Amino acid sequence: MNGISTTDHLQTPKIAIHPADTPGWITTAVAEAGGLVVPMDRAQGLLWAGREPSELAALLDAYPDLRWVQLAAAGVERYVHLIDDSRTWTCGKGVYGPVVAEHVLMCILALLHELPVLARAMSWQKAAPRSLYDASVTIVGAGGIASSLVTLLAPFRVKVSVVRRRPSPIPGVEAVAAPDLLLETIAGADAVVLAAPLTAATRGMFGERALRAMKRDAVLVNVARGQLIVTDDLVRALTGGWIGGAALDVTDPEPLPADHPLWRLRNCMITPHSASRLEMVEGTYSERIRENVRRFARGDRLVGVIDAQAGY
Repeated sequence: MNGISTTDHLQTPKIAIHPADTPGWITTAVAEAGGLVVPMDRAQGLLWAGREPSELAALLDAYPDLRWVQLAAAGVERYVHLIDDSRTWTCGKGVYGPVVAEHVLMCILALLHELPVLARAMSWQKAAPRSLYDASVTIVGAGGIASSLVTLLAPFRVKVSVVRRRPSPIPGVEAVAAPDLLLETIAGADAVVLAAPLTAATRGMFGERALRAMKRDAVLVNVARGQLIVTDDLVRALTGGWIGGAALDVTDPEPLPADHPLWRLRNCMITPHSASRLEMVEGTYSERIRENVRRFARGDRLVGVIDAQAGY
């Protein structure tokens, strides 16, 4: 189901919010859009900000008449098995793009300027930093993160290429390639950014073959999902000099165990899945809620509809 039927108009949409500790500004956004926050047994739609798919599954079983589910997350691979045509499903895709792109830019600059090594040093070190200006960056994925990152990279005169499922042109991008041209596209990049959803096609896409295709001084940034990278191969790439460095906001496994070798590598920077938090996007997610509640009331197509077949 891609939207709410225009013949099924709702005067005052009744929306449940779960779990109970969801930030209050989400309730405010529903009210500002003319919606009414109600208990689950009266709800027509559900705003879900929980973390456990099993809890959401239990709610759907208990309240089968729900017609719309809004997921706060952008990545939905943990929920795909719940999605069917009996109701409309939307997610936060596009909401987190700017803040995650900001994190990516920070990581690229940090790696090129050798900050993971220099910031840990206890004495004056020799360094060979590189500039981002006029560099080449390949982004794998073409969603909200990619579009925001292209904008942030523009002042650096970066030559941007993108690998996406449908290789249509993108403003500000020099070259767009299909996934079967991944190795050729990343071969000349100074930085490679993973911003693709986790699907059957993308799982493990950065293993030995892709890592060896990168330049020996290239850096890899992953803000998508840890499973896009074969972790053991990445350890070999960083210790064997296949690539110059990596910045990981997501890992496989996640959380990364304290004794994992990635923590000890001088050319690896790890952050605890902190590139985006719901609190960081209060303004944009509030607007998403307001827009979708209004559209739900009017019977219009919602924003951020999930394609269950594509997996995002």
